[in-house]
Amino acid sequence: MDPRIFLLALATFATGTAENIVIGILPDVALGLGVSLGLAGQLTAVFSLTFALAAPAALVLTRCMERRTILVFALAAFVLSNLAAALSPGIAVLFAARIAMAAASATACLVATILATELAGPDRRGRAIGLIFMGISGSMVLGVPAGMLISSLFGWRSVFVALALLALLILALCQLLLPVSSRGPRDMAGYRRHVGSLRLLSGQLVSILMIGGHFVLFAYLAPYAVDAVGFDDDTLVPIFVAFGVAGVSGGYLGGWLTDVVTPRAAILVVPLAYLAVLLAIPAVSSMPMAFLGLMMVWACISWMISPVVQSFLISAGPETAEAGVSLNLSAMHVGVALGTAIGGLALDRGSAAALPWTGAILAAIAVAASLIASWRAGSKQGRPAIGV
Repeated sequence: MDPRIFLLALATFATGTAENIVIGILPDVALGLGVSLGLAGQLTAVFSLTFALAAPAALVLTRCMERRTILVFALAAFVLSNLAAALSPGIAVLFAARIAMAAASATACLVATILATELAGPDRRGRAIGLIFMGISGSMVLGVPAGMLISSLFGWRSVFVALALLALLILALCQLLLPVSSRGPRDMAGYRRHVGSLRLLSGQLVSILMIGGHFVLFAYLAPYAVDAVGFDDDTLVPIFVAFGVAGVSGGYLGGWLTDVVTPRAAILVVPLAYLAVLLAIPAVSSMPMAFLGLMMVWACISWMISPVVQSFLISAGPETAEAGVSLNLSAMHVGVALGTAIGGLALDRGSAAALPWTGAILAAIAVAASLIASWRAGSKQGRPAIGV
């Protein structure tokens, strides 16, 4: 594997950390700016919404730019927006900084994914995407706790300074080590061709529904672990650490699987395995240790889906690969919002015990979408095409 792919994964780690970093330092931010916890919490929501909108827009706005240049400019914008957040005198400036931060993060993640597939070549494309998603998942596992530690030592503003310094280092390394892309202006008609393809839209739907099904339970994992399984509040931190470690491994395994069995097969296998595990969770909820083990399997499979779907989109629609990846980054965030909203309704109108069953409904529809995607890919072109 080209070592420069690890640099690109580090770029997604740094920019991905920014999305959820406020969650860990929320009380400090609210107190420091004199606002409510609810208002401060919207700093995460505005980031996610902006990210979802910015990913496809970034491809349009930078269509005539060389990719390494786009990544460097995105990282520079990320540095500046974090410094603005650190210096923000009030909540309005911090909101503006978070919007700029999210747009820069979306652009960096998009370009890093495309560059990683180019550096890896067709035979290792899936593993390259898996490494990129290890950076994204690692940002939640390591980035948020690290931010909490920095905030406790130096204050919440120092967290944004630390992110800016890390991104600045990555920017310098990218400028030094990454090759100049030979690609010319990109064809924006790729968006129209992509959304006009049933197999590719079905692949995007797999992402939305799988991630939605995941967040139905994950967004409310703490109350489920306490109320349905019987864990104590004191055990929640190690539970989330175990979940995160398993999730990071899933990012790479998803990419590895697509290289071994082809993306078309992987997009069938992963949703089926995920649905089976999710349906098994209620059966072991009365056995805390068995639940913990199964939960780690669930976490691993849930993080496999993004590299699997992106590999499928690239191989099944090579002529619309960039449009597919950018739209998939948006689809991921749509899935997060969908699952969180549905899970909240299930929890309010029922109980924590209903969450796995509710998530399984979305996962079952994802399986149906994966069947359509795989069948259409096979009927259109046999073995998926290789190349971006």
